[in-house]
Amino acid sequence: MSAPRVLLTTTSFQDTPGVHHDMLAAAGFDLVRERGPLSEARMLELAGQFDAYLCGDDALTRAVIAKSLPRLRVISKYGIGLDKIDLQAATDLKVPVLFTPGVNHTTVAEHTFALLLAVVRNLVVEANHVAAGRWTRITGNELCGKTLLLIGLGRIAKEVAIRARAFGLRVLVFANYWEEDFARWHGLERAAELDAGLRQADFVSLHTKLTEKTKGLLDARRLGLLKAGAVIVNTGRGELIELNALVAALKAERLRYGADVLDQEPPPPDHPLLGLPGVTLTPHIGSRTHESVQRQASCAVENLTRFLAGQPPIAQANPGI
Repeated sequence: MSAPRVLLTTTSFQDTPGVHHDMLAAAGFDLVRERGPLSEARMLELAGQFDAYLCGDDALTRAVIAKSLPRLRVISKYGIGLDKIDLQAATDLKVPVLFTPGVNHTTVAEHTFALLLAVVRNLVVEANHVAAGRWTRITGNELCGKTLLLIGLGRIAKEVAIRARAFGLRVLVFANYWEEDFARWHGLERAAELDAGLRQADFVSLHTKLTEKTKGLLDARRLGLLKAGAVIVNTGRGELIELNALVAALKAERLRYGADVLDQEPPPPDHPLLGLPGVTLTPHIGSRTHESVQRQASCAVENLTRFLAGQPPIAQANPGI
């Protein structure tokens, strides 16, 4: 029997050295590499040629999954975000979707604070001034004593909360999921309504899944509830904020923004967030550390090898098919 043919698209997997490469080599797959994230058009060109996808944030739409059949046996997602995969279509078409929970919460939480500190202390702007030979000194802000609103209370948000308390922040949380013991141990307060939390917040950090319900969660009305000068940090998904409303608030210098995610990745040269005052953007590197990449990639490879060997995977988003 020939080796399973696997499409590997995630660039952080490919570009970061570590044990995951040894695991993948030992699996003996017929491996094809692409530089993702791949568009729906490119995925449609490739569909039907593979037994498995080892994917990042490629567009795995219903059309792509349907065209991948009958050969496609499994999708192994590198990471935890499944919004680029039509999970309902995969379930309808009997394609298992595997993923890697619990692998990147420390790394993303650290990056969240890197972004927050970069914005409030103007670190990128100031570093660029010095590099250009200018001694331009801008007065920033402290974190201590301010209020941070977390939207969501999953693994990453919990790690952010722990760090926030160490910085002397008051932590409000708006989330459907609430863990009473964790909240009590770390002194968290629950915001019963998002609007009420936004009105109190100096800083907002987004840690909720992107769904039809959460798309544009922070719209013009809700952005208008924030204090002048408030900072939003987004390591979740770009589409959680209504783009036009955000751009308007930034141009008016009402808000500041630090983000590791955009609605288009990579962004086109004319993306409206590029070059705006008070904005710090990074290229979706929140989980891209040597430690986290190896955890995610190893889990994704183990998921795939277990499944193809007829064994239960570590985690499956649509179990029972």
